[in-house]
Amino acid sequence: MSSKSVQRRGRVVVGVDDSPAARAALALAVQEATWRGGELHVISVWSMPGGHASHASVPGPLRDACVEEARTLADRLVQEILGSDPPAPVVVAVGEPPAARALVEASERADLVVVGSRGRGRLARLVTGSVSAEVVHDARCPVTVVPPPRHPHDRAPEDLEALP
Repeated sequence: MSSKSVQRRGRVVVGVDDSPAARAALALAVQEATWRGGELHVISVWSMPGGHASHASVPGPLRDACVEEARTLADRLVQEILGSDPPAPVVVAVGEPPAARALVEASERADLVVVGSRGRGRLARLVTGSVSAEVVHDARCPVTVVPPPRHPHDRAPEDLEALP
């Protein structure tokens, strides 16, 4: 190993927001962290409501409120998906926007990054979202992109016969 090599220890990083794809990504990430015997690092990135301001120009108290909201979201998702006794150690962090940059930075100390893709509709399923595409392109470790859960209206015709 070169002196510039990063020693990894089974760390799995997952980016979360309040989307079905993020929930699916978190569920997969905890399985990976458990299998690897490592830690799960859950990253939620704060943002302005409505995304109307550059994060650099947000005043302290408003920024603090946005960071707290992102932490609350991440904590709630961890509790919802993992319960009170997670099978792997969990670290929750709030990153600085933009989300892709926060995840790429975290990838430098990870074995795997897991992100959800918000693809909508048939065409969108063929294209990854902007955050997942940037992470796949720039990450310093392998990346898994988890598609959004399928909904009944998205099912292929042969799947519809099996619906109740």
